[in-house]
Amino acid sequence: MNKNNKQLTQQKQHKFSTPVLRFSPTAWAKLLYFRDRGQTEIGGFGISAAEDLLLVKDFQTVKQEVTAASVSFDDNSVADLFEQQVEAGRKPEQFGRIWLHSHPANCPKPSSIDNETFTRVFGKCDWAVMVIISKNDQSYAKLRFNTGPGGQIQIPVEIDYSQPFDQSDLKSWEAEYQLNIKTAKWQGSTGRKIEIDFEDELSYYSCPDDWLEELEEMEPAERQLILSELSARPDLWEDMEVCNEY
Repeated sequence: MNKNNKQLTQQKQHKFSTPVLRFSPTAWAKLLYFRDRGQTEIGGFGISAAEDLLLVKDFQTVKQEVTAASVSFDDNSVADLFEQQVEAGRKPEQFGRIWLHSHPANCPKPSSIDNETFTRVFGKCDWAVMVIISKNDQSYAKLRFNTGPGGQIQIPVEIDYSQPFDQSDLKSWEAEYQLNIKTAKWQGSTGRKIEIDFEDELSYYSCPDDWLEELEEMEPAERQLILSELSARPDLWEDMEVCNEY
């Protein structure tokens, strides 16, 4: 086989192979640190390598209010992060296409709110990835592409130890956590609007295993408000059943 035919064969194999979302060990370790730092959800963005947009080299958070069931990004903080990334010489597809968040239970599958948010917020991008990591290290990643006929597929998540990577920086990670992550009372699926060039909301809902314990600790009036909201949102209970089956 001559050189040109070999390159063509490799291109065809690459074209029809399933994409893989890869993390550097340091980026993965930082994501796990934030996930395990508290008993809430956390969210942020994957920072990709310029030569490989599905290789996450860093995980960056923004200021956010979090509970065991929700996340609300601060719009100004998102804008600041994106401005910093541009000043660092990165293009939007390197920092504004991979949305990462955690579920504090053992279910990485997206809720209906996750899916709706992903479609709504990232629907104008040529491509984007939603990544969810659960408490037991299971992960879920969905690649959505809007060019051509469009579509979406679930893709595997891997840690790429073949890539050069830095050691952990717990002191810096803790400082970032203290700066950006603010625990708030459970407010269901409501949240602030944020702007990620798409002028839409990036909030979501999931049901942690210990949500009944959290309900018991609430004031009676607050507990009744949450129960009333849940009774009016059957889709939330459907999401919990999916988690139990996973």
